[in-house]
Amino acid sequence: MRIGTYNMISQIYGNNTAKKSNTASSTGYASFRDEVSFSSMGKDMQTAKTALATAPDVRESLVNDVKARIKNGTYEVSNEDFAAKLMSAYAGR
Repeated sequence: MRIGTYNMISQIYGNNTAKKSNTASSTGYASFRDEVSFSSMGKDMQTAKTALATAPDVRESLVNDVKARIKNGTYEVSNEDFAAKLMSAYAGR
C-alpha cells in the first residue's frame, strides 16, 4: 500500500467519514467511540431506492385498459404515428 496515495485521497474526501471522540471513563482509561454520519444525498438515494422497490413493474390499470380496447376492437393505431416512431428509433442507432 502506498501511504502517499492514501494521504492524497484522504485530503480529497476531507476525512469526514468517521469521527472518533475521546472520552474518559470512570476507570481512568480513555475509550474511543466511532461515529458514522450519512449525507443527505445518501439518505435521499436510499428513500428513492425503497420507493422503486415497492412500485410495481407494470401499471396494471393502463395494461388492462389497452387489453379491453383490443378485445372490444376499439383500439386503433395511427399509421403516421407508428411510422414516425419507427423512423426515430431507427435514426437513433
